[in-house]
Amino acid sequence: MAAAAQLGNLKEEATCSICLEYFSDPVSIECGHNFCRSCITQSWEGRDGNFPCPQCREILTGKIPRPNRQLGNMVEMLKQLHLPPMRPTEDNMCEKHEEKLRLFCAEDQSMICWVCRESKEHKTHSASPIEEAAEEHKVKLQEWLCLLKKKEECILNSKVKQPEQYKPMRTKLRTEQNKIESEFEKLRQVLKENEQILLRRLEEKEKKITLVENANITKLSNESTSLKALITEIEKKCETPAWELLKDVRSTLSRCKNVMIQCPEVVKSYKVMVTLDPDTAHSRLLLSEGQRRVRWTNTTQTLPDTTKRFTYEYCVLGREGFTSGRHYWEVQLLQKGYGWEVGVAAESVNRKGNFTWSPEGGVWALQGCDGQYWALTSPPTLLSSCKKPLKLGVYLDYEWGGLSLYNADSMELLYSFPQAPFTERLFPIFFLFRAELRMV
Repeated sequence: MAAAAQLGNLKEEATCSICLEYFSDPVSIECGHNFCRSCITQSWEGRDGNFPCPQCREILTGKIPRPNRQLGNMVEMLKQLHLPPMRPTEDNMCEKHEEKLRLFCAEDQSMICWVCRESKEHKTHSASPIEEAAEEHKVKLQEWLCLLKKKEECILNSKVKQPEQYKPMRTKLRTEQNKIESEFEKLRQVLKENEQILLRRLEEKEKKITLVENANITKLSNESTSLKALITEIEKKCETPAWELLKDVRSTLSRCKNVMIQCPEVVKSYKVMVTLDPDTAHSRLLLSEGQRRVRWTNTTQTLPDTTKRFTYEYCVLGREGFTSGRHYWEVQLLQKGYGWEVGVAAESVNRKGNFTWSPEGGVWALQGCDGQYWALTSPPTLLSSCKKPLKLGVYLDYEWGGLSLYNADSMELLYSFPQAPFTERLFPIFFLFRAELRMV
């Protein structure tokens, strides 16, 4: 068995990763990988520069491959052995029961056999044929693929704009440098030392600008590389058999979500208009005529006591509720006052009494109180490095079960709640005490 495995490894090393056949006239490229001469030539056909390796995707500057005669000799010796084809292993077998994996458990997000289905572990779980489950997840992955490609496009556009972004700064520095040199030319002998000091300062500014620019370009390049790798992984996964597609699908979807919330351009593309529901507003909260602005007042208003109205907490809900999709809205903090909370709440949240401001209580929100900011988890999470936002952005991904909050001016991510499946309609929620908010 060990010898057979070694022979299989040897055959794999002697196989071209493009045509999947034994190497024919093998050549090596700059990154060290080997291909058939005809395969790599065809892969680079039509390119004038920046030649990518088909195996590791590294961008190469040279197009001329080097012959690998030792590898060619090894391939010829292997051919003389007339090795039988390796028998593929069946990965889609249940390790415990040695039965085919034909079902997908929705609760555990894992593939199971019919014996597992009847076991205590899975008997009460919802299961479906892996082909059906794979189709459902394939649709989700393709949606993510579309979003990730948008993210890639945003990054590439930002990368291209970096030199232009810093061009005015450099122009300004050049103008100032010429001015200084002209003024000191008349008094060069007397002011030579001062001139050199000022020029050195300008050089330091130039270095700092260059460092910032290079850091931004490097960051965008790294994000682009990671994104390309994730896109390639998902594209390959979508072409694999059902049981292979479902392997680690939760991890793949989680990485997609993390990339998504880091892309302000894509998040903002889901912007919706939120209006406030006057039937839910506490009697201390005064809404504007267009239901887009609310402030806390000392005076209690006389309002109908409906089942929808908050009578204990100083809260008001958005008129629109969400049961699916992705949604983004912004809130202007006109008067921060003593405290406020902004987020989403389940439709069943208690309107007539106290309730827990946490996901366990059906509320996902950010709190501002006395100059400090908290994510209302259980227990609350202090956002120590948070800059004081003047405008908040709220992003809800219902299918994924996640809520993220941003500083809407800089699109800095303030906090992203851990994934938790939403089970009922969600509404934007706003709590105010001596504060004022406006929908943007």
